[in-house]
Amino acid sequence: MERTITPANFAAIADTALVLDVRRKEDREASHEMVEWSFWKDPERIDEWMSAVPRIHDVVIYCVRGGGVSNSVVDRLQADGVKARFIEGGLEGWKASGGKVAAKPAPKA
Repeated sequence: MERTITPANFAAIADTALVLDVRRKEDREASHEMVEWSFWKDPERIDEWMSAVPRIHDVVIYCVRGGGVSNSVVDRLQADGVKARFIEGGLEGWKASGGKVAAKPAPKA
């Protein structure tokens, strides 16, 4: 299975894929943006959430720049039977290609 997806190819499936933001907690907290319709999952707690990721849908993940975090998470998900790929260049690559981002929701009080 392929490990990456280009921003252009992601744009074609973005509205049907499950999109997971796997930025480290401190990186996510420092940012005000996210890929539209994505759900944040703490990569350091992958053992707690990966069994709930569907095995029948395309799953696209991203971190800040598509480096070590995305690589380690996609390895774990694919080894567990998830059809997962990560966006080449991460969130920064997505934005550089003209991909839409949304404002990250404010933390709940």
